[in-house]
Amino acid sequence: MKSKKTASILKKFLLFNLTTFSILGLFTIFYLKAIQPNLVKKRAINHKIIINNTVDHLERLNVDYSSNGIRTFLLSTRFLFQSLDRVQFYDSNGELIGDTNILDLDQNVFSRSDVVIEEAIDGKNSSNEFSSSTLNKKTENNLNTILEKYDGDPLTISEINKNDFFVKTLSEVKLQNDRIGYILVSEQANDIINAVKERKDFIIRTVFAVALVILIFSMFLNKYVLKPIGLLVKYSDSIKKKSSESINIKKVFVRDDEIGKLTMSIDEMTKELQHRTNRAETFSNDLAHEIRNPLASLKSASELLDKTTGKDESEKLLKIINHDVERIERLITDYSQMLKDEASLSREKMNKINLIEIINNVVEDFKQDLKNQNNNIQIKIKDKIISKNGKYILGIENRLEQVIANLLDNSISFSQDNQKIEISIEETTKNLVMKIKDEGPGFSETSPQKIFKRFYSNRPKSFGKHSGLGLNIVKNIVELHKGTIAASNRLNTKGAQVEVLLPKFSSVLS
Repeated sequence: MKSKKTASILKKFLLFNLTTFSILGLFTIFYLKAIQPNLVKKRAINHKIIINNTVDHLERLNVDYSSNGIRTFLLSTRFLFQSLDRVQFYDSNGELIGDTNILDLDQNVFSRSDVVIEEAIDGKNSSNEFSSSTLNKKTENNLNTILEKYDGDPLTISEINKNDFFVKTLSEVKLQNDRIGYILVSEQANDIINAVKERKDFIIRTVFAVALVILIFSMFLNKYVLKPIGLLVKYSDSIKKKSSESINIKKVFVRDDEIGKLTMSIDEMTKELQHRTNRAETFSNDLAHEIRNPLASLKSASELLDKTTGKDESEKLLKIINHDVERIERLITDYSQMLKDEASLSREKMNKINLIEIINNVVEDFKQDLKNQNNNIQIKIKDKIISKNGKYILGIENRLEQVIANLLDNSISFSQDNQKIEISIEETTKNLVMKIKDEGPGFSETSPQKIFKRFYSNRPKSFGKHSGLGLNIVKNIVELHKGTIAASNRLNTKGAQVEVLLPKFSSVLS
């Protein structure tokens, strides 16, 4: 089944932001559409208050609702309409009977010789005489247009006239529950348009600023996060597919942030896995080679056993068979144990431990075993190391016991009766140095370090008890503890010595 191709993190990030922007854009459009009606509604509320106050004054003052009465009323109560651009009074037939625009004009404003200054379309002023009947006719037509939408409740209308924004509110005038006319309040409300424009401009600037920030962040995210992660993915895929393509991720190491540390960790893990794979492959080949020799000997002995009639020769062949079986058994057992140890070493936790206590415990066990076997080999601890004097390191107790036991076992295998094995500890500024010396034949090799290789060939005669893996296991455990191990022949005397250097415990290590 073909796997579905997934989008990159950057694409998902941009898609998420685009979706978010789209949703916010819709809410912004609704918000901008709602701003103007809300501001108009607030302005209309003020108009209704003024209309109600005006009607109260008309009723309280018992004003004659006619042209003369309204003109007198307007001239005496002009303070009511100071905040408004225009208030017009109409009778029940829709004829104009009063207008605040004439408050500062001569009282003969409604005579037939009224002169109205009008700005023509071409921008020139022209003087025309309009009779009151003409003015009333225009006003009536305008009012009739508004009255078409009037249903008895106060009506608010907003319109744009010559680039100016006006809010108009129409309400009927009732005295003693009888409708006697209408009041039309008109106010220039360019501030509403400006407020809407300011909000719109602010939102647009904010959108552009946020988009710019997201763009910059996306570029940063892509360069410093996504590209290195993509390189790591490509690197891991090439390892998984065993590709011959060389991918260099070392340039990311210079970064001292989480990506740099992750890259270094992945590189170290990869190298460690490759190292373990190579070790396992090499070890399998070595094991096969080591088993091949005893198997050949076992096969030859078993074939000769069928043809042998003498008892002595049969016993000799049986001893060879038994010896070879022990060799194979020891190889398989130690190999299995070694694999388990290597797998568990990385999972075990290190603690502060006293190296002197471990040495004393292991030595006491070996002394008891030698005594039970009637073996006269002596194991001595130099200067009588006492546990209360504590020499502490950070390590795994049972693994260090295994190191000391393997080294002692190796020394015993090359020692003769009445010979001595000596253990000592020396202390330097940063390390503890443990030395194990014996009086055996020493190393015949020019490079004694070879003894720590797997299946090294120079072994004691009792090979069935020594698979050739013990010292290699010791070396691995010591290196796990950040230490070193070295082998050499003793100076001015017969024998060999192995020196183990381990870092001393400190709070920094813990």
